[in-house]
Amino acid sequence: MTASSDSAAATAPVPSVFPAAPGGAAAGGAPRERLPGVFRLWLGGALVSMLGTSVMWFALGWSASAHGGLAAGLVLTAVNLPRFALLLVGGALGDRVGAWRVMVAGDLAMVVVSLGIASAAWRFGAPLWLLLVAGLLIGVVDAFHLPASGSMPRRLVGEAVLARAIALRQTGVQLTMFAGGALGGVLMARAGLSGVALMQVGTFSLMLGVLMGIRGRFAAERPAPSGGSVARDIGDGLRLAWRIRLLRVSLAVTAVAAGCLLPVVSLLVPLLARERGWSAQLAGVVVGSQALGIVAVSLAVLWRGGAGRPGMAAAVGLLLAGGSIAVLAVLAVAPVPGVVVAAALGVGAGNGLFGAHVAPLLLTAAPPSHLSRVQALVTMVQTGALLAMNPLLGAAAEHIPVAAVLGGCALAVAGTGGGALAS
Repeated sequence: MTASSDSAAATAPVPSVFPAAPGGAAAGGAPRERLPGVFRLWLGGALVSMLGTSVMWFALGWSASAHGGLAAGLVLTAVNLPRFALLLVGGALGDRVGAWRVMVAGDLAMVVVSLGIASAAWRFGAPLWLLLVAGLLIGVVDAFHLPASGSMPRRLVGEAVLARAIALRQTGVQLTMFAGGALGGVLMARAGLSGVALMQVGTFSLMLGVLMGIRGRFAAERPAPSGGSVARDIGDGLRLAWRIRLLRVSLAVTAVAAGCLLPVVSLLVPLLARERGWSAQLAGVVVGSQALGIVAVSLAVLWRGGAGRPGMAAAVGLLLAGGSIAVLAVLAVAPVPGVVVAAALGVGAGNGLFGAHVAPLLLTAAPPSHLSRVQALVTMVQTGALLAMNPLLGAAAEHIPVAAVLGGCALAVAGTGGGALAS
């Protein structure tokens, strides 16, 4: 980043918290405008590579579970820790050399890593040392790849359809996660860890081909070195995020959502079902209903466009999610299946409404020179919140009723939404 771009970022007008969407009322008319073909092509490749990643996640977790619970936790931590530690470096590099170049390098690295995992698994099986090494390498590559990938919607579509682009990506991610677990189970049963790694070689090779196909879109992109160190670029990104009030508040709200909303279904609902003797069928329907709520809202945004005031819509999403979590907590003792499922749908709908509107805010508030660094901060905030809150909430559930833990999450999520709405 050049000195002139530093100056431009410093003197740019600071947006107010939760402003109207770019283009104002035109955002509501965005559904008439097609998403660019280059974005749809990139997203298709990204979702295919994400499918490979989802299958690998399942394979690593399943293989690690054979070594015991502690081993499984260590393998998952081996992925998350280097990712968390290196995200800011990855974001700074994406802004220095260009997101497209970083993604190409990341995909090449993932192909090499996956080939290594396939070869080692074919020879040695799935020993714990191999799973830990695989987790560490994948986490390192993710730290550089994720910030660049997260900035691509802003780079490939106009602001008028950015909310729809985010919604389409969100829908694709949810469907990919559904498919990843099922496909991972089939592949592990028939081909083992080596076969899963070879599948990941194929998915990332396809993504490489897509990136080569859209390289012309980035031919004019010539990111200039900042003239300073990577550490200086990281500091510049942190100062920007603190200086721009919209970024500062949106990141804080995102941290609360990641720490108190995401663990509700993945962690607390299974614990609640065990504690209260719910059937496995009811617990599964609750988890699936939450995902269905996310997809339903994402499809609505994709069809009709984002709200004219995205900050208000994001805050309302948190209020809806918080209220729905409270219903789950109240019904814990004597669940009414229909109401519990409706509450889970509400949690998912609120989550989807929040995600579909806060992401465009974060992308449009960041100047083009800082897109990867801001996306690195977003991912770091989410990862850090989950790393902190998952064990904290799990420990709390061992000492107090799970319904009380859910009530605390409901208060945190709804209170944050109310504060944002009143801001």
